[in-house]
Amino acid sequence: MSDLFAPHLSEDMAAKRPLADRLRPKNLAEVTGQEHLTGEDGVLRRMIAANSIGSMIFWGPPGTGKTTVARLLSGETGLAFEQISAIFSGVADLKKVFESARTRRLSGRQTLLFVDEIHRFNRAQQDSFLPVMEDGTVILVGATTENPSFELNAALLSRARVLTFRPHDAESLETLLQRAEAVEAKPLPLDASARESLLRMADGDGRAALTLAEEVWRAARQGEIFDPDGLSRIVQRRAPVYDKGQDGHYNLISALHKSVRGSDPDAALYYLCRMFDAGEDPLYLGRRLVRMAVEDIGLADPQALVICNAAKDAYDYLGSPEGELALAEACVYLATAPKSNGVYTAYKAAMRAAKENGSLLPPKHILNAPTKLMKGEGYGDGYLYDHDQPDAFSGQDYFPEKMGRQTFYDPPERGFEREIRKRLDWWAKLRRERAGKM
Repeated sequence: MSDLFAPHLSEDMAAKRPLADRLRPKNLAEVTGQEHLTGEDGVLRRMIAANSIGSMIFWGPPGTGKTTVARLLSGETGLAFEQISAIFSGVADLKKVFESARTRRLSGRQTLLFVDEIHRFNRAQQDSFLPVMEDGTVILVGATTENPSFELNAALLSRARVLTFRPHDAESLETLLQRAEAVEAKPLPLDASARESLLRMADGDGRAALTLAEEVWRAARQGEIFDPDGLSRIVQRRAPVYDKGQDGHYNLISALHKSVRGSDPDAALYYLCRMFDAGEDPLYLGRRLVRMAVEDIGLADPQALVICNAAKDAYDYLGSPEGELALAEACVYLATAPKSNGVYTAYKAAMRAAKENGSLLPPKHILNAPTKLMKGEGYGDGYLYDHDQPDAFSGQDYFPEKMGRQTFYDPPERGFEREIRKRLDWWAKLRRERAGKM
């Protein structure tokens, strides 16, 4: 098969192409890291074998082979390949591509239209694909690094299958480095630890791994072997793959929250520092810690909310970088505190009851009666002032009569809520005793 990616370059020019470009797979069997799609039993292999290629959305991080696989797919199915980028294309460009595809279809050949960064198209532009997908003018393959559920129209998603491209693991990145060494006919001048560091720096991005390898080869002097520190000096450091408005943001805050909830202070600190390192707003993290205090610790440790608010104020007062330590302290406190979602669960149950039961009048005995008319209606009749009762507890029912008494809050036997449980059990006992005497 000819090189689909640079078919007209001379031998000399081809040798000067970037390493990542020279190492592009020539067929699906050469694709590494996406065996669940391109392997012998992969989804795409099955589609090709069944001669049933439909529209697809390729979703995955950068450098995982989305563009390469789309090109190879067209080559292995005989489909004409058209490529546009949503960054540089508009409605006029789409119309030209659609017209070319219609003309091509009249001669009996279908078109695979690859749209890079498809999430960059607005809703109306995305809708323009629907007719040509439905009538078979094009088989759409859209590539996106963003979650399709959030970024693409439901109508478009209903007509396309979403295939997920996974970040390269260390094994598939190592395969790429070995291929690079074979093409360059020389080993990477890295010791074992530095090689592992390079794989970590690539952060699952195959193209980044090969670019880093090129930088190492360019920088190395005759006989020089780099250790991890030397590697860091040569390539500086790749910024973490993180977008404060997109999946990287939500994935890490989810990991932080669940690590706190799971009482793992080490993992919680790690994800907190990941987000600091990626440039997340520390006050956003302070707000999230406050949320964790009320959702996952609650009254099991009432000090949790106090400490989180104090940490937020400390960051406000100190600023960066000193203020981050206060947030780290709050994070560790939350992770090591007793956990309870008792109040959170009670709140949701009470809110549900409030919505379902409408505007029921509270029982008249707990209503104030500031006017004669209201007194005549029985407002306030029979109310018992708790402080004047034995144990400062009257045991009266405060729910609307049509609802009857409800139980929303059920504190667990953990932390401070163990004491709350004792009080509630004691009051329930008194309530039963006084109800029995009535």
